[in-house]
Amino acid sequence: MHVLILGGTSEARALAERLHGTEDGTDGGTVRVTSSLAGRVAAPRLPAGEVRIGGFGGVDGLVEWVRAHAVDAVIDATHPFAERISFNAARAAATAHVPLLALRRPGWVPGAGDDWHPVGSLAEAARALDELGDRVFLTTGRMGLAAFADCPQWFLVRSVDAPEPPMPARTEVLLDRGPFTLDGERELLRSHRIDVLVTKDSGAAATAPKLQAAREAGIPVIVVRRPPVPEGVETAASVEEAAVWVRGLGPRP
Repeated sequence: MHVLILGGTSEARALAERLHGTEDGTDGGTVRVTSSLAGRVAAPRLPAGEVRIGGFGGVDGLVEWVRAHAVDAVIDATHPFAERISFNAARAAATAHVPLLALRRPGWVPGAGDDWHPVGSLAEAARALDELGDRVFLTTGRMGLAAFADCPQWFLVRSVDAPEPPMPARTEVLLDRGPFTLDGERELLRSHRIDVLVTKDSGAAATAPKLQAAREAGIPVIVVRRPPVPEGVETAASVEEAAVWVRGLGPRP
């Protein structure tokens, strides 16, 4: 069985590790795993199994690749905000007649003491800043900075790789990769005098400590809601659920 994992997340790497070389549950064979990475990070953490880097060229390119490489199933384990590839995966899987699963970690849930301000987009987040703070910790990734380019606030931008313009005029860039510690996030908020946090609802445990640090400091948090999974696509909330789904697939006709 050949499984294509659209990856780039910690869940995708864990799933590749779980599936690679295991029995496929159908005929005593093993699972062949190919992980596809978008190539937006200069030095990605490579998963187990085969790896391809770069885009497919849209829906048609993905259909062609799935057929040419005899893919039996596709698992969309991309970031919850990778809306375009998720849409392309849904259309391509339907066209190629292969099963598709979306692996989505659960989103964050506000707790007692949180001052959350949910918004539907980065543009809405930028507009909300005027009433909430002047020193912004922006953790939405380097690809969406253009939405904040005209904001007058001071920004601390954290990303794995250096961002490129357009970006806010008053910006300090912090190159770092999670997981992050609670003590580290407390010190970062304190030392940079942060008074508002902007984040996406990625749901990742590795980046959740910033939310607790903001709660403790009484800092408002603008949370960008994640887009929905494409209609009709089955979902799993954990690596184990996704592995069970793969084991339950029958042989392709």
